[in-house]
Amino acid sequence: MAKKAVATFAAKAGAKSMVKCIRMEKSPKTGAYVFTEMLVEEAKAKEYFQEKK
Repeated sequence: MAKKAVATFAAKAGAKSMVKCIRMEKSPKTGAYVFTEMLVEEAKAKEYFQEKK
């Protein structure tokens, strides 16, 4: 029987809780939308979405 692998980010001693942020950006070259993903600390999630690229 196959087992399902599940990734967990446990809050161990001194570890920060991480969240996966997905941002939709429009490509200047093709005009199509591109999705960028990044793991950031939970406290810095708002900053990730507010910064302009």
